[in-house]
Amino acid sequence: MKIIINQNGTLAIYEQIVNQLRNAIITGELSAGEALPSIRMLASELEISVITTKRAYEELEKENLIRSVAGKGFYVCESNTDYLREKNYVMLEKRMAELLDDCKRAGMSKEEVNAMTEELWG
Repeated sequence: MKIIINQNGTLAIYEQIVNQLRNAIITGELSAGEALPSIRMLASELEISVITTKRAYEELEKENLIRSVAGKGFYVCESNTDYLREKNYVMLEKRMAELLDDCKRAGMSKEEVNAMTEELWG
């Protein structure tokens, strides 16, 4: 799995890592028991701070998505994918509501928003 960091994005780098790994677990791209790169290795690959990578892994551990095995590294946990998918939808719904509020403040009509969505969906 390749993690892509958007330096100009609105989300913090650790949040981008968390979201991408969470999505990979939900979709099955990363399966239960699969090893993740070490904190240092991931930080080196992404050219970011070890502290940032550590924070992302800590967040994923809090969500019981990954677990640390002393001396061996981090592994994907068995998880309830329905629960994770619903949690992801709630987060996306919140972000979408914020974006729609921004569109309304910018004076966009529902039709313009729908047209933009269709164009960006690809």
